[in-house]
Amino acid sequence: MKNIYIAAYHQSKFGKLMDMTVPQILRNAVEGTCRQIGVPASALDVGSVGAACNFTLNEQGLLSGLMAMTPGLEGKPIESVENACASGGQAILSVINKLLLGWGDTGIAVGYEKMRDNEGKMDGKLIGKVLGYYSHPDERAGKVFIFPHLFAEVMQAYMQEHGVSEADLAQIAVIEYGNAKYNSCAQMSKVQITLEQALKIEGINRYVVDGLPLKTYDSSQITDGYAGLILATEEGVGRLGVRKSDCVKICGWGQATDPLKKEGRDVLRPEGAQRAMRMAYEQAGVSPKDVNVAEVHDCFTVMGAIGTEVIGKAQVGKGARYWVEGKANVGGECAINTSGGLIAKGHPIGATGVAMVGWCAQQLLGKAPQELQVKDPKYAATFNIGGPICASVCTVLERAS
Repeated sequence: MKNIYIAAYHQSKFGKLMDMTVPQILRNAVEGTCRQIGVPASALDVGSVGAACNFTLNEQGLLSGLMAMTPGLEGKPIESVENACASGGQAILSVINKLLLGWGDTGIAVGYEKMRDNEGKMDGKLIGKVLGYYSHPDERAGKVFIFPHLFAEVMQAYMQEHGVSEADLAQIAVIEYGNAKYNSCAQMSKVQITLEQALKIEGINRYVVDGLPLKTYDSSQITDGYAGLILATEEGVGRLGVRKSDCVKICGWGQATDPLKKEGRDVLRPEGAQRAMRMAYEQAGVSPKDVNVAEVHDCFTVMGAIGTEVIGKAQVGKGARYWVEGKANVGGECAINTSGGLIAKGHPIGATGVAMVGWCAQQLLGKAPQELQVKDPKYAATFNIGGPICASVCTVLERAS
């Protein structure tokens, strides 16, 4: 099987794209990524674009056709993919599969989401309703904000089964806000919180659902943003004029999908997520102990804990403790979500999976901000999910040699 490399990465600042239109977003993503290595879009053979709310919030379909409006991409094999919050990861797999099929040697994976209006404002009730479409119809009744409610139930179950406190999970958010301070692309880079603030119910911090432990600071952001990755075979890297030593190799990947309905399965031990991560490790020929950089899908703090378990850095039920003990810090055993994670970096749904892989690539290349750069990065792992821990896309990365 051909090796697949990351030749370039680019993202917008996450937060508000204001009056930038969807056609402009996709063109900016493609051309911005191409500029990182000084190539025209015509140098790309294939493409894929991931988004989740393009129909419901942007009234726009056929994103592949918009991407093909970028000069040089006309007539290329491009597709749009949707896999809820794993849409970005799915776009990456789409490009990888095209390259492995021999449809070309270079390609671009783009993810984006525009969740706010042209003034940067959000309609919380509308967004809550739209995101609720990615849950099972039987689990929506009586829930105003469906996904926070579902994950508040997951958080409660995790705390009760494993003896974890609200403070243990809140510590994840505190660490991530601390990381985001040094990431200029992070939505919350100018906001810092203490553990006391993360726990105290006042101001914007409140319990999202009465009787359940999830709070505002346990939650990811409503975010606009885009991200792009140029992927290439070894032949493609040469054609792009990029040195292989300046690339990152995607040495393993996996994908799996659990039933959409949360009820009736053990979401604290998500079988599909574990299978996808296992596939990625097996393909890469490494184990969790080899990984010292990771980005996990912390849509809520409880998923920061469960994600730490999925990537194999903590036993089931010990994920939150891994953070509390400092093992997930920049200088810890495995630096997790040094970008700020979805909680502080932001969560532009379609861009999230692309940005997770892109940030890990920057870490492996030694290009992360100095305060966040991991010393001697070896292997990186990513875990991108969609829905109520339903769709999982995982990767393992290493610097090319």
